[in-house]
Amino acid sequence: MRKKNITLEKIKVEDYAAEGKALGRVDGKVVFIEGAVPGDVVDVRLSKNKKDWAEGKVSLFHQYSEDRVPSFCEHFGLCGGCKWQMLPYEKQLQYKQQEVEQHLRRIGKVALPPIEPILGCTETRYYRNKLEFTCSNRRYLLAAEVQHGAEIPRQNAIGFHVPRIFDKAIDIYNCHLMHEPANIIRNTIRDYAASEGLSYYDIREHHGFLRTVVVRVLTTGEVMVNVVFGKEDKKARKGLLDHLLAKVPAITTLLYTINAKWNDSLHDQEPVVYSGKGFAMEKLEDFQFKIGPKSFFQTNTRQGEKLYQLTREFAELTGKETVYDLYCGTGSIGIFVSRQAAKVIGVEMIPEAIADAKENAALNSVAHAQFFAGDVVDICDSAFFAEHGRPDVIITDPPRAGMHEQLVQKILEMEAPVVVYVSCNPATQARDLNALDAKYAVTRVRPVDMFPHTHHIENVVQLKLRK
Repeated sequence: MRKKNITLEKIKVEDYAAEGKALGRVDGKVVFIEGAVPGDVVDVRLSKNKKDWAEGKVSLFHQYSEDRVPSFCEHFGLCGGCKWQMLPYEKQLQYKQQEVEQHLRRIGKVALPPIEPILGCTETRYYRNKLEFTCSNRRYLLAAEVQHGAEIPRQNAIGFHVPRIFDKAIDIYNCHLMHEPANIIRNTIRDYAASEGLSYYDIREHHGFLRTVVVRVLTTGEVMVNVVFGKEDKKARKGLLDHLLAKVPAITTLLYTINAKWNDSLHDQEPVVYSGKGFAMEKLEDFQFKIGPKSFFQTNTRQGEKLYQLTREFAELTGKETVYDLYCGTGSIGIFVSRQAAKVIGVEMIPEAIADAKENAALNSVAHAQFFAGDVVDICDSAFFAEHGRPDVIITDPPRAGMHEQLVQKILEMEAPVVVYVSCNPATQARDLNALDAKYAVTRVRPVDMFPHTHHIENVVQLKLRK
C-alpha cells in the first residue's frame, strides 16, 4: 500500500470529508478522493500514501452514484471553480452542514446547542459580484488535444488558472458564476487581442501585455472593469479600452493598471480611471457601499445580506449597546448593525480599508460609528476603553486562519456579554471556540452557504459570557 504509483481499484465512496474530498476505505485505511460522489465505485490513483491514510484522484469510474446530476458547465472537471456541480444542491447543503458539525465537535470539543439548519442560497448560479480572469500565453491543453499527438503551438488563454498549475490558464468562454456582461467582456477582449496580435503575459518569463482582467457586476446594475497590463503601450492600451467601451456599453466604470511586478497583487498598485467615476455602488438592504477597484466586499451580495442579517440577529441588539466590530474591513457589518446599536467601534489592520469604512459610514449617515487602523491587541487597552467604552457585543469576522491567540485572550479580557463569531473556516473557528470556552458558552450555531457548487462554507456562532 505504501509503494509509489499505486492505483486502488473498485473503492466504494462512502461519504464526504473536509475540503470537498470524498471518502472511502480500503482494509480500514481511509482514502480521500478528488472528483467522486458518495455512492460512486471508482479506481483511485494515489498522490499521497501514508500509514493510516491516502489521497488521490479518480482514474476510472466503475459505477456512478444515484445522487449524481448532469454538470451545467462545459469546463467542469477541468476548472476548479465549481467542483460540486455534479451534486444536487440539497445534497451540497447536507454535506456542508455535516462538515460544520464535525469540526465543532471534533476540534472545538465544547458543549453545543442544536445546530440550526444551514441557510442556503436562492440563486445557485450567477451569484458572484467579482471575478478575476488571468491572461496567459500558455493555454492548458485538453486531454483530447494531447492524445491527438500533433504538435500544438503555444496559445493564449483568458480564464482561470488550472488548479495546482501556476503557469497555465483554461480558456473560458462561458462562466456561470456571474451575470452578463461578464462573459461578453472577457470574450470581447480575447477577440480584439487576437485581431490585433496583442501579447499575453508569460508568468515564467515575466513579459507580455495583457495580464489580468477584474470584473465586478453588482446588483445595482453597475459594472466596473479593471484591465491590468504587464507593461505600458499607450497605443495598444487605448485601442483595447476604446473597443471594449464601444462593444460593451453596460460598463459604467473602466480602469486600467500597469503592473510590472513579479506578482499579480494590486494592493500596492494605483488603478487609473479611463472612463466613468472610478468606483461602483452596491447595496445591502438600503445601506449603500462604495466599492473601489481594490476594495474588499462580500462576493455574493444577496447571500452576504442574509449572512449580515443573521449576524445582527445573533447580536441581540436593543439600541443601547456598544458594538466592537473586529476585522471590520470596509465597515460593512458594523454599518449594517448600526441602527440597532448605540455605538459601533471598528478595528482593522489595513489602513486603506479603514478609509473606505469611514467613507461608507458617512455615505449612510452613520455618525455613531468610529473606525481605527491597527491591531486589536494594541488598540484595545484601558485608555481606549475609558474613551470609547467597553464592548457589550463583539462581532469578529477573521480570515481563514482564524483569530490570533493573542486576540482570543484579548476577547476573554474584554468580557463582552455577547460575542458573534462569523467564520469562513469552521475548522479554525472550532479551535478558537475551544480557547474561548474558558469564559464563554456557545449558545447558537448556524451555517451559511455563500458559494454554491464549492465546498466552502461560512458559519455564524453566538457565544455568551458565563455568569
